[in-house]
Amino acid sequence: MKKLKIKEYNAAYDLIKRNILNNADKIAFIDNNIQISYKKLNDKVQKFSNSILELNLKKNDRVILCMHDSIYYPISFLGCIWAGIIPICINTMLPEKDYQYMLEDSEAKAVISSNSIIKTFINLDKKLKLNILFISEHEFAKNINSITSMISSKNNIKLEPAKTYENDVCFWLYSSGSTGSPKGTLHIHKNLIATANTYAKNVIRINSNDICFSAAKLFFAYGLGNALTFPMSVGATSVLNLDRPTPELVSQIIQKYRVTIFFGVPTLYAAMLNSDSKLNNYSSLRLSVSAGEALPPHLCKKWYNSLGTKVLDGIGSTEMLHIFISNTIEDTTPGTSGKIVPGYEARVVNDNGLLADDDEIGELEIKGPSSAIAYWNKPDKSKVTFKDSWTKTGDKYIKNKEGIFTYCGRVDDMMKVSGQYVSPFEVEASLQTHESVLEAAVVACKDKDDLIKPKAFIILNSNYTASKELELSLNNHVKSQLTPFKYPRWYKFVKELPKTATGKIQRYKLRDNNE
Repeated sequence: MKKLKIKEYNAAYDLIKRNILNNADKIAFIDNNIQISYKKLNDKVQKFSNSILELNLKKNDRVILCMHDSIYYPISFLGCIWAGIIPICINTMLPEKDYQYMLEDSEAKAVISSNSIIKTFINLDKKLKLNILFISEHEFAKNINSITSMISSKNNIKLEPAKTYENDVCFWLYSSGSTGSPKGTLHIHKNLIATANTYAKNVIRINSNDICFSAAKLFFAYGLGNALTFPMSVGATSVLNLDRPTPELVSQIIQKYRVTIFFGVPTLYAAMLNSDSKLNNYSSLRLSVSAGEALPPHLCKKWYNSLGTKVLDGIGSTEMLHIFISNTIEDTTPGTSGKIVPGYEARVVNDNGLLADDDEIGELEIKGPSSAIAYWNKPDKSKVTFKDSWTKTGDKYIKNKEGIFTYCGRVDDMMKVSGQYVSPFEVEASLQTHESVLEAAVVACKDKDDLIKPKAFIILNSNYTASKELELSLNNHVKSQLTPFKYPRWYKFVKELPKTATGKIQRYKLRDNNE
């Protein structure tokens, strides 16, 4: 059998050089303070790459990248990859214990961090005696290098990209660790552009005139595609912001920069639709995207009715790097994840390990060009998740005869009531169509006979108060929309729900604290 030749390829070089001929003077990134053209980005990336190598970091060394969204993020991320160094993108909002775990687990040689975060890593380095190199975003201390000084040289440095190949490890992303310790997810060079060639090209049809804004930050797989890979793949502009994306801030950004594609999460869409933001001022938007958690159908419809433009719900993962099943501009079915994105394959496997029939619940598995190759230092987990070129998602889905996929919940979140599967998302979506409900989360709870039944945690809209009469109204509402046995047997009214930084409800925390 003829062996396939692996091509020489550097992801950073590709994303930058494809814009130098035709888009050199185009603005690539805008942040809270400054903006940068593709021509200057090319210059700064090469200067950073040269400087980081002069600090005695070597090809294939690993570097923790923990920064707020600004133009210095793409400069650092791409600069590392240009030099053949492997950036590990991590969440800026983690507790110290997670940073310690990631430093020790990854065996990183350096940390590149925003000034507001770097002291945490410096203290950990002293505690753990790791002797790590530190690079701050701006000047921090005399013995610490800064990105701003590293890229300020007036010398016209021309540095050839490191000789890397399309299947070489390019960067890591750490999973959220919601079920155990975080997992270092290894992505190769060709994965980045694969997400642009599949989802960005075929679903959102990104072009050089687009102005993108992502509520999800760059350290997330979702945000990395939205705010860096996709716009750079065609010479579009990306707006970055270091602040928390409140409805008011998002509204200001969309209007100020005339954003054409907005990438959000269901929690944010709900908040924006229930805020005082004037949605009719979003005339520049041609498209919105939702991921991170399934988008309830009423939010999808309300957004379209309010703006006249669609929000496309889809599903992606850290392991697959971006969205692989999605609704499209021409084919949108509210309440579903849509159809498979061209370039990917999907299958639903039932509890017996066989391909599920149409409309039968099973675990979703994916095959495609952006799949991670393994988890770092977790061979057993890697063998389970990445098997025979298929990637297990940990999500329960059904697929109908039209090829439309509908999310049912995480494998651990599903419950069997009266011998039948109940999807927490299905019950939550029903509850959220009640006029009193702002947000809902549903988990399994045992009754006095140790039988599993649904329990609902509810955040009420203003002007509503908890009462037995309201609970009865909610039950009748659910029974009128779903099979009656799916209604919640208990209600707990709360002020907030536990969520990940991407807006996913952490139902395991609700189960653990079930009273």
